[in-house]
Amino acid sequence: MTNNKEVILTYEGLKKLEEELEYLKGVKRREIAERIKQALAFGDISENSEYDEAKNEQAQVEGRIVHIENMLKNVKLIDEDEVSTDTVSLGSKVKLLDMEFDEEVEYYIVGSTEADPSKFKISNESPVGMALMGQAVGDVVEVAVPDGVIKFKIIEIHK
Repeated sequence: MTNNKEVILTYEGLKKLEEELEYLKGVKRREIAERIKQALAFGDISENSEYDEAKNEQAQVEGRIVHIENMLKNVKLIDEDEVSTDTVSLGSKVKLLDMEFDEEVEYYIVGSTEADPSKFKISNESPVGMALMGQAVGDVVEVAVPDGVIKFKIIEIHK
């Protein structure tokens, strides 16, 4: 499973992935091993749902560990010192005016691995993120969405 796709992360995103990997390799592996041990103590594993569930979870955790390790091999960090405030780029925080609803919203442009729209972190690969990339303060950006077109005016770009 070699995935050479560049994984773009902020320092915060890198730290979060490393912490998840440490948790999975340490705490989670031990928990699952203990559950497997307890399930084996029940005897016949051919009809032991606890054993099956623990083994399935173990497979998922091991898969996630491999996935994170592969991502960490291909990390490109967003250096906050190199983030421009002239145009929107990876690592930019962009304050926008939603022209239809006359509401302000602020997005943090991150790589797809870190995207979390509920926290206003959007990917540079998302429709809104792609439309904003390279734009400057004062620009009006139109984004095609399933419901039609959304218009944003860029109010501010900062780090």
